[in-house]
Amino acid sequence: MSVTDPKGFTASGVSAGLKTSGALDLALVVSTGPRRHGAAVFTSNRAKANPILWSERAVVDGQVTAVVLNSGGANCFTGAQGFQTTHATAEAVAEALGVSAGDVLVCSTGLIGEQLDRDRLMSGVEAAAAALAADGGPDAARAIMTTDTVPKTAVVRRDGWSIGGMAKGAGMLAPALATMLVVLTTDADLEPAELDATLRRATRVSFDRLDSDGCTSTNDQVTLLASGASGIRPDLDEFTSALADLCQDLARQLMADAEGASHEITIRVVGAASEDDAVEVGRSVARNNLFKTAVFGNDPNWGRVLAAIGTTSAAFDPYRVDVSMNGVRVCSDGAPDRPRDEVDLTPRALDLLIDLKTGSAEATILTNDLTHDYVHENSAYSS
Repeated sequence: MSVTDPKGFTASGVSAGLKTSGALDLALVVSTGPRRHGAAVFTSNRAKANPILWSERAVVDGQVTAVVLNSGGANCFTGAQGFQTTHATAEAVAEALGVSAGDVLVCSTGLIGEQLDRDRLMSGVEAAAAALAADGGPDAARAIMTTDTVPKTAVVRRDGWSIGGMAKGAGMLAPALATMLVVLTTDADLEPAELDATLRRATRVSFDRLDSDGCTSTNDQVTLLASGASGIRPDLDEFTSALADLCQDLARQLMADAEGASHEITIRVVGAASEDDAVEVGRSVARNNLFKTAVFGNDPNWGRVLAAIGTTSAAFDPYRVDVSMNGVRVCSDGAPDRPRDEVDLTPRALDLLIDLKTGSAEATILTNDLTHDYVHENSAYSS
């Protein structure tokens, strides 16, 4: 399961020496065609890393041959020298592949405010180009890891066409997009405008609803490449549904590997007046540190849920809200229902259901608890 599962793609992952550990730190994903169409969505953070500034321009024409990604340095707030390094990286990939630098997207992840070693990057690009293979997806997925403990990959297969994906992210997980680098590939035959529309629809209900710690990165990028190698043009609604399924799979893998987490929390808000209201309510709970620390302590403190949603502008009567934890309705009409000691929070998964009883809209937000390990990891590791 990888970005090379669909036809028309090769990939590689190599060590360029950017990580002091010597681990894989540079990945390359290449579309071998016949189409080389692409689309991307980027962080909403106004503080954008140099690779984002480059890729935002390069993807405008919808033609993307390759994505080069490095861990070991974010190349953000590194001035003109940093942007020149990004440009040089795209040029090096273009020269190795015999394509235009404007058809190469660049992604970086790691520490902000440190220059990348350009010579090592150039050598790494050369090695990555030489190592490209149809089974190179797993190495590419490992090369983009930072504090991730495992690589994240997924594949969705349909009749004659497929979508593959890889993702990294373990901290600074918050919309938009959640802190991540994601490369998605498909051998379906779709136009750039169609890829852009379907990608935005899929990320809206997946990565944009992953909210681990309320922190939005400077380097987030989700790229979708289409090779057209299957020769099949799928129904757009079917393709969007498949893409959303794959993105939700990757989003859940990111949540499961969130820094220091001991609980994976799925917050489903139903009975909302609008989808926007449901998202706002879910996100308010996902970002509430009192609720998240209670979950860490296996304490079903549902009062913190009501306090969190009470800070939103969503339409609801707080004295009609129901709250259930792992199937036990602990609050009904804003008052105690089942005893809280009936809720077992020792399993890793917590399903939190909030019924606003105002309308028919709903949304699901993914988050995790707040632990000692999260604080330790982010105090001991620069990111």
